[in-house]
Amino acid sequence: MYLEIVSPEATLFAGEVTSVTVPGVNGEFQMLTDHAPIVSLLQAGDVKVDGDLTIEEAYASKFKKDANGRTVLSIVSGTIEMKDNKVIVLAD
Repeated sequence: MYLEIVSPEATLFAGEVTSVTVPGVNGEFQMLTDHAPIVSLLQAGDVKVDGDLTIEEAYASKFKKDANGRTVLSIVSGTIEMKDNKVIVLAD
């Protein structure tokens, strides 16, 4: 599936991924390929991404790796939309 992570300043990441786990307001949830369409608010926490990510050098400092090898971006709040195997995370 295709993931875009967009902040008010820039698009932090855009590319193919295996899965995305986000901190929803009703708890953490994960999306995989062919997930049902969804729109949800996000709360403070970590966006965790599985896959072979290539992050632009200018934004690499915003991301880290967790103990499971996933790429992690900490957010304060945001919104997520999943439709037709495209995930858009609007993150603050």
